[in-house]
Amino acid sequence: MLMQPDIEIVPAFMPLPQNFQVRIVPTISDIARQDWNACFPGEVESYDYLLAVEKAKLVGFDWRYVTLCHRGRILAAAPAFLCDYGLETTLERGRLTQAVERIRAVFPRFLKLRLACIGSPCTETGQIGIRPDVPEDWRKALLVELLRSFQAEAEREGYSLFALKDIPQPMAAPLSKALEMEQFVSMEGMATAWLDIDFKTVDAYLERLSAGTRKDMRRKLRSASTVQIERVTELGDLLQRFMELYASTRERSEWQFEELTAAYFEGILSRLPGNSFCTVYRVDGEVLAFNLVLRDGLRLIDKFFCMDADAGRAYNLYYLSWFENVRYCLEQGYRRYQSGQAYYENKIRLGSSLTQNSMFFRHRNPVIQACLMKMAAFFAIPPAGKQDQ
Repeated sequence: MLMQPDIEIVPAFMPLPQNFQVRIVPTISDIARQDWNACFPGEVESYDYLLAVEKAKLVGFDWRYVTLCHRGRILAAAPAFLCDYGLETTLERGRLTQAVERIRAVFPRFLKLRLACIGSPCTETGQIGIRPDVPEDWRKALLVELLRSFQAEAEREGYSLFALKDIPQPMAAPLSKALEMEQFVSMEGMATAWLDIDFKTVDAYLERLSAGTRKDMRRKLRSASTVQIERVTELGDLLQRFMELYASTRERSEWQFEELTAAYFEGILSRLPGNSFCTVYRVDGEVLAFNLVLRDGLRLIDKFFCMDADAGRAYNLYYLSWFENVRYCLEQGYRRYQSGQAYYENKIRLGSSLTQNSMFFRHRNPVIQACLMKMAAFFAIPPAGKQDQ
């Protein structure tokens, strides 16, 4: 049972009692695994995943981990990062991003702000974890204190733009109220696509699709007989080829996010041995594509699908990988296939639903905050994009 504090929690606009403590550290290794995971029950992208991301040494990011404790017991926690953030980062490549790049060649800091953000650039969504046994009437106060403490620490380090990344909608009331109190402004982010596995066979799944899509998928799946499929949990000699495929996929993408390292892929597989694997797609022995996935017993999460563009399309590897993942869910009894963000056109065509995510931001300078509020509509994420298939 959760012990009641010596002093009753006061309203969220007042400080919490002194026996509550916020701690912000630069490495998750300074926090006990079980204490962190207790705030994120059932979450596969928890302690070990975040540790793998931290050890991957992604360029341009400094990591922070925020915890709120009562009598040495962690009640709430959140990953966070510090970076130089270009406001055009989440836009599709086009005239606007090209114009920004031209201006930035002369003025390097144009539309770049020092960002302190709750969340992670490498997780499916952002969230602040709270232990399930924390009373509901404590939660808003805890969230307000966590947000205020993180902002204050970031200000001391020279950051003035604060954000929360990829918060699923609708939000729980305590977080919504805390963000409102702290005057965060919302901006539409990238939705998460998912497919409920509430059918018993692939044929039953196909029957749910439109007649045109069903016919197209049956035609595309004929190439499966020429493709060799293997699941691996160690990369070994495959690593160099995987990184070539990742680099080429990232280069032709309409979206430009963080650049992952070889240590990221190796770290995920080694630190989450029961919850991650790669599916490898070969033709005549040549690796043409791979798919990094996570699993948590209920979901299969498609993190990255990377392929040789020309050869991959010739063998319809994007669609083969989709149906391979659906089959795996059926075999394992998983209830949801989560295919992530971006490139929604084909995901919707294949029966997926979308959960909207939002960004929340706040600048400590009220003039800049007012400008960002006016600019938010220009930098909102469009609802769909073309699939690299």
